[in-house]
Amino acid sequence: MAVKHGNLSIHSENIFPIIKKWMYSDQDIFVRELISNACDAITKLKKLSVAGEYELPEGYKPKIEVVLDDKEKTMKIIDNGIGMTAEEVEEYITQIAFSGATEFLEKYKDKADEDQIIGHFGLGFYSAFMVADEVHIDSLSYKEGSKAVHWTCDGSTQYELEDGDKDTVGTVITLYLNENCYEYSNLYRVNDVLEKYCSFMPVEIYSSQVNAEPQYETIDESELKDTDTVIEHIHEDAKTEEKEKEDGTKETVEVSPEKNQVKILKRPVPVNDTHPLWAKHPNECTEEEYRDFYRKVFRDYKEPLFWIHLNMDYPFNLKGILYFPRINTEYESIEGTIKLYNNQVFIADNIKEVIPEYLLLLKGVIDCPDLPLNVSRSALQNDGFVTKISDYISKKVADKLSGMCKTDRENYEKYWDDISPFIKFGCIRDTKFAEKMMDYILYKNLDGKYLTLKDMVPDIDEKDDKKEEIKEEDKHIIYYVTDPVQQGQYINMFKEQGKDAVILRHNIDTSFITHVERTTDKVKFQRIDAEISEDMKGEGEDLTEISSTLQEVFRKALSNDNLQVTVANLKNEKTAAVITVSEEERRMQDMMKMYGMAGMNDAMFAPKPALVLNNNHPLIKYIAENKDKDGIDVVCKQVYDLALIANQPLSAEAMSEFIERSQDILLNSIK
Repeated sequence: MAVKHGNLSIHSENIFPIIKKWMYSDQDIFVRELISNACDAITKLKKLSVAGEYELPEGYKPKIEVVLDDKEKTMKIIDNGIGMTAEEVEEYITQIAFSGATEFLEKYKDKADEDQIIGHFGLGFYSAFMVADEVHIDSLSYKEGSKAVHWTCDGSTQYELEDGDKDTVGTVITLYLNENCYEYSNLYRVNDVLEKYCSFMPVEIYSSQVNAEPQYETIDESELKDTDTVIEHIHEDAKTEEKEKEDGTKETVEVSPEKNQVKILKRPVPVNDTHPLWAKHPNECTEEEYRDFYRKVFRDYKEPLFWIHLNMDYPFNLKGILYFPRINTEYESIEGTIKLYNNQVFIADNIKEVIPEYLLLLKGVIDCPDLPLNVSRSALQNDGFVTKISDYISKKVADKLSGMCKTDRENYEKYWDDISPFIKFGCIRDTKFAEKMMDYILYKNLDGKYLTLKDMVPDIDEKDDKKEEIKEEDKHIIYYVTDPVQQGQYINMFKEQGKDAVILRHNIDTSFITHVERTTDKVKFQRIDAEISEDMKGEGEDLTEISSTLQEVFRKALSNDNLQVTVANLKNEKTAAVITVSEEERRMQDMMKMYGMAGMNDAMFAPKPALVLNNNHPLIKYIAENKDKDGIDVVCKQVYDLALIANQPLSAEAMSEFIERSQDILLNSIK
């Protein structure tokens, strides 16, 4: 065939500058595009063989080779797939297949910051021109009597097509890299890209560097294969050792070597795993395989808590593995990694649209052939199919967790502290998820025992036929603490009265308990420092007059005319004073902090602590009897700060003043 000259079937002379400009942010994605095309070519050839339309040569092994030459600055991608005839090259290569080319060029030619082309217009093969000044194709079709073809394009809209000299079925694409992209002729750089995009492609991929130093390995001679090149035979010399004879004398005998070894050129190893774990049936996978896969893919050497193997064929095809990682940090700073694949071809990671936001801590892989290979985030956001995937994942997680709670409660409790913030967040954000999970939310009590809501409120599921709103005073109060150390004084008072509380120490808990109260009208949550309950008080004289007196004394000492002071006969006689804070006011402040509104109108929304003085404590009696004595204001300040410290951290200024005052009191006591 004579050399044929032609023009690419596009509507602009500026296609290649635009390709280079608009694909630059994901420049290395050209490797995925070209390797994917090679995989497709091999898959098509195997299907023709199965259909009886082509007989594969003896010993045929499907593979893709990536050969790099750092001197010539080239990259070759070689496959032994279906190949192309001259007519097919013209049909598939010379007509750039993307829709609305003219509209696209007009829309983007003067803009400087838009999404990449890939994912929108399916340029595929032409992504090679992101990194190459010139691209060659050498191909031989599987069709009987076909001639090899050679195609070249120098980055303009012109190409040349002529007879080639390729003598085996398949295709070789040669990229002559531009000077800004010489990095793609380096084996280590390209291996990183292959690992990123091609780790699990279904055809073995081998990479090599031209003129690289040969690598050797030593194996046992019995393990030799026909394809191995033996460099050196390594024979162990026969050894001698002494053995004792029956008559007690010794003799020296020769012992044959245990094995002989050979030095060979190191066997090429594919850079990818063609049979990833997620493609197997869960019954075929061992726990160690799941852990090894997690370490390999996510490079996280902390053991995952547990995992969920997704395997769905209807109404859509989806496989994958989701891991719950071990968490050691605060909720806001945690984000997992979800790798999205299409038929084992990497699409993207951390595409949040395919997984519910409350499960973003998860690490995992999802392979969904029904998603397009070149997918954009904007397309996913408006895709109802993606919503179905997200709903399916949510359901599988809920099924896994509820099943574990029922059948493996010991491990479920072991994992609970790590996963609870995300499960609670899910219940707040997703009604369907909440319906499945609310009965399996655990609350740890003061003794470290895990309880469900039903354990604490046995009649919570009973329906009220009257459908009347339950009065506040009739609701079951669930007491809680947020800091067992800070609130230790209150906990001791609680335990003395045989009362219990649950520990809710995470910043999602304020929103969660509000959500529970809204959806379950039989309960209300109250922190143990919100009020002093009647069963903590003893009997005694009327305290109205002394309350008025002590309120005046403390307000004057603390220079706070709005301080609320009450006096009670507390059963715990070791406690001089406690601080109580309105549940509603404190929750309001917690919510403002959670949503980043701290600092806005702090004075207006800050909870106003109330001081409860214990009439049974000698220190309070002393203050009441010596209210006009010099230095009584120092005692009042000390009592107040000690009560406040048991409730919340002091401000820097208040803490400095408290320490200085305490030191003065100690000095006065020893004078």
